[in-house]
Amino acid sequence: MGHKVHPNAFRLGFFRPWEANWFANPKDYTKMLHEDLEMRRVILARLRNAGIAKIETERSSNAQLTVTIHTAKPGIVIGKGGSSVDQLREDLEKRFGNRVRISIQEIKQPELDAQLVAENIASQIERRISYKRAMKQSILRTMRAGAKGIRLYAGGRLRGAEMARREQDREGRVPLHTLRADIDFGRATAKTTFGAIGIKVWIYKDQISPAQRRLPPTPEEEPLPNPPEPVTPLAELIEAVAEPQAAQIEVAVPEAPTAVAPRRTRTAAAKVEEKKAAPARPKATPKPKAEAKTEVKKTAVPTKSAPAAVKKAGTTRNTKKADS
Repeated sequence: MGHKVHPNAFRLGFFRPWEANWFANPKDYTKMLHEDLEMRRVILARLRNAGIAKIETERSSNAQLTVTIHTAKPGIVIGKGGSSVDQLREDLEKRFGNRVRISIQEIKQPELDAQLVAENIASQIERRISYKRAMKQSILRTMRAGAKGIRLYAGGRLRGAEMARREQDREGRVPLHTLRADIDFGRATAKTTFGAIGIKVWIYKDQISPAQRRLPPTPEEEPLPNPPEPVTPLAELIEAVAEPQAAQIEVAVPEAPTAVAPRRTRTAAAKVEEKKAAPARPKATPKPKAEAKTEVKKTAVPTKSAPAAVKKAGTTRNTKKADS
């Protein structure tokens, strides 16, 4: 708990490249690292209102330093006729003693860049605009630009309160634990008369596909300009190899299944022989239907007469008792 991880550093090497691309000996590593940090501070202080989102550095083997500036306002960085860029390059060369090459890349959608959104909110708070209004407007612009989620954080003496507090606002979803989620993170500081107010911004753009996840190849991994010619096999080996013949496939015609007689046990075979040896009994001749009906009627007559005899016997007994 409380151990927060930087979203950009968490995804380094997975699909997000490093901002400093160079290799150095262990002895020179500390010197080059501090040169990069000092150079970033100089550029950001000099071009504070140019909307700079990111500065990338690259060092080549011939002691040349390439600086790539990502900005939303390239006109301010370039200046009139490129005078600002030339002056900045000369100052960097004098300060660090290396040949410096500056390239500028424009950010076409500043609403989707977390660093620029954080700096915009900080500048509004410095102009005494309500932090709630600034945060709501930033969320609305970012979601309209096509983001899938945004999260804002502001901490400090908000509205000049005596006790510092933190305020958060969010819209959409921001999956911080998903590595393939393209989440941009930025932070800025608003320096007001009543203290410093920190701003943090998380913007969730979309998930990175496996094809986009691959980092661009380094100069060492790039293919050679003149690849070696393929080695052709000798003619003797080609003649020795027999030409492949087309395989002949024979389709078997399905045959009708033959009926297989079930096997009989010894006891079953003995019973069959006994049946064959025993003489056939003559079947009884069936009686005609008319005679069968008459016989049924004759057998039914005595059953009907029995209750009548009982009735007569009962009447005679009753008459005798009455006479007596």
